[in-house]
Amino acid sequence: MLKAEYQQRGPVPQDVIQAIEFEAPELQADEVLLELQASPINPSDVLTLTGLYGILPPLPAIGGNEGVARVVSLGSNVTGLVEGQSVLLPVGLGTWSTHIVAPAKKLIPLPEGADPQQLSMLSINPPTAALMLSEFADLKPGDWVIQNAANSAVGNYLIQLAKLKGLRTINIVRRESLIQPLQDIGADLVLVDGDDLPKRVRKATDKADIKLAIDAVGGAASNRLADCLATQGTLVNYGMMSGEAAQVSSANLIFKDITVKGFWLALWFQHASNEAQQKLYNELAMLIATGKLSAPIDKVFKVADIKEAVAYAAQGERNGKVLVTA
Repeated sequence: MLKAEYQQRGPVPQDVIQAIEFEAPELQADEVLLELQASPINPSDVLTLTGLYGILPPLPAIGGNEGVARVVSLGSNVTGLVEGQSVLLPVGLGTWSTHIVAPAKKLIPLPEGADPQQLSMLSINPPTAALMLSEFADLKPGDWVIQNAANSAVGNYLIQLAKLKGLRTINIVRRESLIQPLQDIGADLVLVDGDDLPKRVRKATDKADIKLAIDAVGGAASNRLADCLATQGTLVNYGMMSGEAAQVSSANLIFKDITVKGFWLALWFQHASNEAQQKLYNELAMLIATGKLSAPIDKVFKVADIKEAVAYAAQGERNGKVLVTA
C-alpha cells in the first residue's frame, strides 16, 4: 500500500510530495477499506502543495481531494454496500493513496458499469459548472453565456451542461489550437482573447443581451467579460489563473449596473442541505454514466509515480485532466 504524503509546502509542488508505504489500520465497525480506481489532480491540489490555496489541511497530509474507489472489505456494522462496488470518495479525504479507509456513511454508491475515470472527476468541477449556470442568472433556452478559460475542466463541463439546457456559449481561449476541440464538444462560439474581444462578441452574436459571464482568469480579462455583458448582467469569478484579482471598471459597475459575484464550491457545500447535495450529484452522475457529460483525460499515473504526476499536472499546455490510479 502506498500513499502520496507531504510534510511541508513549497514553491515546487512535486518536490514536497512523495509516495510512502503504509499499512491499513484495522477497520472500525462503521468503516470501509477501499482500493483507489482513479483520482484527478486539480489546480487546487497543486495550489495546496504550494500553500497558496484558500483552505490548507494540517500537516502531514495526503494529496488529492476527490475520486472513485472500489470496496475491498466492510466493517461489521456496515450495510448498504457490497464488496467490489464503486463509490464516490468524500471531498477532502486525501485520495492519492492506493488504499483508503473511510466512514461508510460518507460514501456515495455509483452507477454500475460507468467509467470510473470519468466518475472520479465528479465531485468538484461538474457541480461548479452546473451551479454557476443555475444560481446567478435567470437563463432561458437560447440565451448566451460567456466564459473565459473555456478549455479548463470546468469550462468543458459548462459547455456540455449549457448545451443540455438549450443555452448557447461564447468561449474565450488563449490560442487558436483550442478552438476546434471546444467546437467538437458543442461550443457555439470560440474566440481568442484580446483587447477587441467585446467588439468581436457583439458582432458574432448580433449584439445579443448576455446576462451571465463566468471568469476564471481575473485581472484585465475580467473586465473584458464585463464589457460583453448586457446592462444589469452578472459576472461570476471563480479563479485567478492570471495571478491577479478580478478587475471591473467603474463604468461597468455604475453605468451598466454590473453585479460581480464570487463562487467557491466549498462555501456552497456549507450552506446546501444534504438533500440538495445528493440531488445534484445524482443528476451529474447519471449524465456521466450515460455518456452525456465527460472530460478529456490527458495522462494517467500510478500513486508510485506521484512526483512525476504532479510535475506534469502543474505544467501548462495540456489537453485534458491528469489522473492518479492505484
